[in-house]
Amino acid sequence: MLKVKLITLFIILIFVSGCSEFALLASSSSIAISHNTYVKAYNGVDVLTIMATEKDIKKHIYDKTVLHFQELKR
Repeated sequence: MLKVKLITLFIILIFVSGCSEFALLASSSSIAISHNTYVKAYNGVDVLTIMATEKDIKKHIYDKTVLHFQELKR
């Protein structure tokens, strides 16, 4: 169970850190002018996530990571 959570966490971190700096900066504003398909897809999903939960993808990942590390400390 712990291995599955760690593998999932590492995959998410690799995916998020694989974005360019422009994509990470643009995701906070939810609007990007770019010709990169990955940036457009990420920003589209980010906009839908913000509309549904009022938090962006990076905030969700941060919150889940903090909860995961708190569970590990117990």
